[in-house]
Amino acid sequence: MLQLSFVNFRKDTYILVEGKEDADVFYIIQSGHVKVSHQSAVPGTQPTILGPGDFIGVIACMSQRAQSETCIALSDVTGIAVRRDQYIGLIEKNTPVAMKIIRTFAQRMRVLNETLMQQTLANSASENFEQIFNVAEYFDNKSEFDVAFFAYYQYVKTTKEGPRAQKALKRIAVLQKQTRSVYLEPSSDMLRKYPKGTMVFSEAQSGADMFVIQAGEVKISKIVDGTEVTLAVLKKGDMFGEMALLENKPRSAIAIAKEDCVLMTINKSNFEQMVASQPQLIARLTNTLADRLWIMQRQLSNTLLGGNPLAKMTDMLALQVEKMRLAIGKGTQYQTSFTAEDIATMCGFSQDEQARALRDFMNSPLIKFEKGKIFIPDCLELLKQAAFYRKQVARANGTL
Repeated sequence: MLQLSFVNFRKDTYILVEGKEDADVFYIIQSGHVKVSHQSAVPGTQPTILGPGDFIGVIACMSQRAQSETCIALSDVTGIAVRRDQYIGLIEKNTPVAMKIIRTFAQRMRVLNETLMQQTLANSASENFEQIFNVAEYFDNKSEFDVAFFAYYQYVKTTKEGPRAQKALKRIAVLQKQTRSVYLEPSSDMLRKYPKGTMVFSEAQSGADMFVIQAGEVKISKIVDGTEVTLAVLKKGDMFGEMALLENKPRSAIAIAKEDCVLMTINKSNFEQMVASQPQLIARLTNTLADRLWIMQRQLSNTLLGGNPLAKMTDMLALQVEKMRLAIGKGTQYQTSFTAEDIATMCGFSQDEQARALRDFMNSPLIKFEKGKIFIPDCLELLKQAAFYRKQVARANGTL
């Protein structure tokens, strides 16, 4: 039987502290108000105020990572404590609560994603359908024709008028003889196969399917001002595309098969059935979204490292190590699958910035190279150096 406990916090006390490990409980606020802040907050932004019905600590609890926020009671606060191992029971007893958490996560992800783009490239990508053409043209210029064809096709589906539509139609006519693109139109197939280098969906494309990777890898990225920023490389068991499913809004990023992939498709119809019959799926989705939010919040701290390319690349590499959940002690080594150029791309450097950034990074004593891929001789030292860079910025911004 599910037994939840009530907890009380006095005014001005700390409920959660950013960076604290072993977070196995989150709270549903019953009464009172809480101020939520982050060390990685963009200068000039205000802390969030939460009240009855809101949740705190869910991201850290469900992702099983360190706290990503500091929460202070603005008044006397009463909350319901939910342990991680009680979450499936909560879903079975009160599915709407779990769905509220998931939808809140999706909304936060969209906002945080836009903030990341603004901070990374001092601009934001347009979410209107013209962005689909920008995506197509970018990959066309890179000779990644399978991706370009898919995006041109989706663009023409949205509009057949104007000079860009005519250009898209001409490129479709040229590329269709050689393309391996699949699933250009909606499909009811629950299992889909995508050849390496083909697009699953384009940024700004409409769609309402979520995907679970059964085999292979998928790259998630965005195109802004002619630059591709890699947001994540997802592997077997990972989920993506959930924001379009949950919010019924255009895709906020690009998904491309990095290897031959098999994807399980979840649409609105079978999602509703799964919510009612498979609480384990909802728990897994919550875990996935929580982990992704934790990583995005962590990425935001990387963008604030500003004009120090070496610090940004060191910290971005440290984040890739953190994603792996390695048991790290002194002298722990790790052979990555990333090149230095991969890390620079994740940082969103322009072509001019990349040259300097790569030079400094490749001379760093914290890394070596094996067959062009980054080898880390001591992960603990890398993480310490990255944390030092972040603390310097947090102190400068007054958030530490």
